[in-house]
Amino acid sequence: MSAIERVWFDFGGVLSPPIDALFDQYQVKTGIAPLALQQAIAEVAAELGVPPLAPIENALLSEDEWGRRVELALLAQAPPADLSRARLRRFGEQWFAGVQANVHMVEAARTLKQAGYAIGILTNNVVEWEPHWRPIVGLEGVVDLVVDSCKEGCRKPDAQFFDIALARAGLPAHANLLIDDLAGNVAAAAARGWQTVHFRDNPQALADIARATGVGALLAQGEPA
Repeated sequence: MSAIERVWFDFGGVLSPPIDALFDQYQVKTGIAPLALQQAIAEVAAELGVPPLAPIENALLSEDEWGRRVELALLAQAPPADLSRARLRRFGEQWFAGVQANVHMVEAARTLKQAGYAIGILTNNVVEWEPHWRPIVGLEGVVDLVVDSCKEGCRKPDAQFFDIALARAGLPAHANLLIDDLAGNVAAAAARGWQTVHFRDNPQALADIARATGVGALLAQGEPA
């Protein structure tokens, strides 16, 4: 076994489908175009002087209040968005409805657990969304540590967030491997001494994880069925 002792999976974009795909799915559910929604989300965050999803990922706003502000931002657009199918004040419930896990990464977590690695989830997430996203992953008994931005008051790529995860794991930085789809998060973890895999697609990520951990069984999991 390599020097790595714990493997951390990001949720959104790694254990879940890509974020762009989730925005597309939300458009099917609501009719709200991804760019319109992203603009509204960014405007709400700008009012607080924080990055786009930080208001809810750092629990600065409740889901209900954040949804109300996003509604107003969408209605202020020209032309205003049609919100008749949207439930923005219960955003997580609608956003995650019908979403399925990235089965390749879920199986990778199981394989790594069987190989003796501790498995964690390091996620920027939302208090009210936990009942929706955790069942999608379905890794009870595999994941023994979840560090979630909404419970810590900071988020990736903040250095403090990675330090909190290290303290919870009780391991030096080099003994941790982060798998994340955002280059900024990967760079921030690497700057703190973590080992990293930048997730771009399943075959690439599985090959990089296998190389880092020495678990060759991961390679077959990325092959088409």
